[in-house]
Amino acid sequence: MRTKVYVLSAFTKNGEGGNPAGVVLDTKDLTEKDMQVIASTLGFSETAFIFPSINSDYKIRYFTPNEEVDVCGHATVATFSLLAQSRIVHPGIYTTETKAGVLHVQIYENQMIFLQQNLPSFLEILPSKEIIGSLRINEDQLMPNMPIQIVSTGLRDIIVPVKSLKDLLEIDPDMEGITKISKKYNVTGYHLFTLETLHDSTAHCRNFAPLYDIPEESATGTSNAALACYLVKYNDKKKSRERTFDFEQGYTMNSSSEITVNVSVHLGDIIYVQVGGSASTFQEKWIDI
Repeated sequence: MRTKVYVLSAFTKNGEGGNPAGVVLDTKDLTEKDMQVIASTLGFSETAFIFPSINSDYKIRYFTPNEEVDVCGHATVATFSLLAQSRIVHPGIYTTETKAGVLHVQIYENQMIFLQQNLPSFLEILPSKEIIGSLRINEDQLMPNMPIQIVSTGLRDIIVPVKSLKDLLEIDPDMEGITKISKKYNVTGYHLFTLETLHDSTAHCRNFAPLYDIPEESATGTSNAALACYLVKYNDKKKSRERTFDFEQGYTMNSSSEITVNVSVHLGDIIYVQVGGSASTFQEKWIDI
C-alpha cells in the first residue's frame, strides 16, 4: 500500500529552518502499526495523522520514529498550515482532539498558527548532580537561583537553566545518560535554555530527547510552552497579565527556528498558554508500507 505524506517545516524563521514534520491526511485504511512504520520511515521527530472526530473539528495522533506521543506542537503547526495552504481551513479557531485533551488551534490572517496548551504543571525539582553529569558540564555553568525542574503543558520535560550562550552551544551530551534519566523520571527529554541570545529573543534553547530516538530537536513547541510558564514563575517579577515569549532554537543543527508562546496571567496564576509560529510550503512524497 502506498501512502501520500506531506512534509513541512514548522517554526521557521524568515521562511527557512524550522523543524520538519510529516502529515498524513488519508488515514482511513491505516492501522496503528502502519502509522508507526510511516513515522519510522520518514525519520522526523514527529509525524501527524489526521482523523475525523465526534468531539472536535479534527483528531490528530502523533508518532515519533519509535513511539506514539500525546501531543506535538510543531507537527500541529505543520498540520494546520497544510490545511490552510490547501484551503481546507481558513483563518479562525478550530478544535483538535489529542491524547492530551481537546485543544484549540488558532489560524491568523498572516498564516501563523497557534496551539493551545494545557495549563502548566510544575513537578519535581531535581538534584543537579545527575543532570549535569549527563550533560558533561559543571555546576557553575548553571544559572543560579533557577531550579532544574520537570514542567509540563502536555508533555513532561526537564527544564535546565544554563548560564551562558557559549556554554549552551558547546554542550556535547551523553545521550545514553539522558535516556536513562528520562526513563527514571518519565519525561520526554531535556529542554535547556539560556537568557543570552543571538537575535534579541527571550531565550536560546536546545532540546534532547534520545529516549524517543530524537538526539536533538530543532524546534519544540510543547517544551517551549513549558519554558515560558517556567519563566513566568521564576523570572517575571511583575507577573504581567499578558506575556509573549520568543524562543530561538536549532542553531547547532543549522536549522534556525523561532517559536512564539503567549501566556495569560490573572492574579498571579497562569490561565492560558498557546504556542505557535510559521511553516514552510508543503512538499509531497509517497511511502510504501
